[in-house]
Amino acid sequence: MRAHDFEVRTTADGSVIIRPTGSVGLDRAVELRQLVVRTVRHVRPLRLVLDFTDVGTIDSINVGTVAAACTLGDDHQVIVFVDNPRPELAERLCAAGVPAQRLRYLD
Repeated sequence: MRAHDFEVRTTADGSVIIRPTGSVGLDRAVELRQLVVRTVRHVRPLRLVLDFTDVGTIDSINVGTVAAACTLGDDHQVIVFVDNPRPELAERLCAAGVPAQRLRYLD
């Protein structure tokens, strides 16, 4: 499934992977927030993975959405991971409250 420039898929183990591409700016903030909230609250997978492999830049609003997703996930027993963020984004995410153990670097 594609939601604008977000690829969304469910893996065999039930994890939901949201994979944005390019620049994730203000124009995509509402869509990302709605997608994350709907997935955590209604789908309730064991894991929600935000795969940032192909993300060039992300604005502050969306950094806040990712940080809030971790807290919302904890409230609903959904583990939220951020895969492959660029180093500068990883720093911003941690500064915004994303626990470092939620950042994963995969091949």
